[in-house]
Amino acid sequence: MSQTPVLLSDIIIRNPQVNSFADLLLTLRNRAEAVGQCQLEIDLKPDFRDTPRNWEFMIESAFFWGER
Repeated sequence: MSQTPVLLSDIIIRNPQVNSFADLLLTLRNRAEAVGQCQLEIDLKPDFRDTPRNWEFMIESAFFWGER
């Protein structure tokens, strides 16, 4: 049974307190710890002033590794 991927845009919309890329990474790590095994679909580029060039890699790492 395959799960529907979690959309990055949904995480951003459901967490209005996220005001920076650093906040987004923390939220993703917490989400990964709480939910466990699931897929993340990166459906947009985060529109934060501090979003780095390697943002996709950082988002995938935060979601995959959680707080490890």
